[in-house]
Amino acid sequence: MANDQQISQNEMDWTEHLGELRKRFFWSFIVFALSFGVGFYFREEIYLYIANDVPFQLTVLSPFDIIWVYVIIGTMVGLIITVPFLAFQLWLFIKPGLTKHEKRVSLLYVPAIFILFILGLAFGYFVIKDLVLNFLLNLSDGLVNEMFTVNNYFKFILQITVPFAFFFEVPLIAMFLTSLGILTPAFMKKTRKFAYLILVVIGTMLSPPDFILQLVVAAPLIFLYELAIITSGIVYRKRMKKLEELNQQSKEL
Repeated sequence: MANDQQISQNEMDWTEHLGELRKRFFWSFIVFALSFGVGFYFREEIYLYIANDVPFQLTVLSPFDIIWVYVIIGTMVGLIITVPFLAFQLWLFIKPGLTKHEKRVSLLYVPAIFILFILGLAFGYFVIKDLVLNFLLNLSDGLVNEMFTVNNYFKFILQITVPFAFFFEVPLIAMFLTSLGILTPAFMKKTRKFAYLILVVIGTMLSPPDFILQLVVAAPLIFLYELAIITSGIVYRKRMKKLEELNQQSKEL
């Protein structure tokens, strides 16, 4: 009877946790929808800002092309606004299980996530996008008549910038997982060669079939992985030191 009551209590706890998590995601979706609307409202201003940086004439092949461009613009604005809000909602979800010190430290992750996300977008747009685009334009220089559609160009920007926005979060994710005891710098070093292989593959997916350019794109990804090892090591040493102090205190008692 006691076991049945314990199982029932555990099921209720899981149901409450899942309901709470669902609520956090629901509000995050609402924020994404509202910020998507904001991006759609300012679509012309955002479009003109991006189009002014284009060194060629953009064309439209169908009436639906410009609609998809506006959807892409709204999606980008939605992601920029929703990412920090979602991070804050996840912090609120795990907050009850944290100590006072952990609450204060983990809350710093929220603005850090936003800053790194913006830096990743900026790096993808102002650095990687120009490298890839200049390479592609030089390949076709004088050989064919160049015609770029608005839809394909904005999809190209989305493909380049968004992955780097999330890649820039890797060091922060490594710190967070290490603080929870899920990840260790030793494990990251052990799997380094496999991580490098995956990052090079990702670099080939984000860049044209040119070996040098693929290495240029993969290099910042590898740097971010190495930075993640360093940040994980810092958090790991602090965590081990704290555990040793707690063990020492328990022995003294």
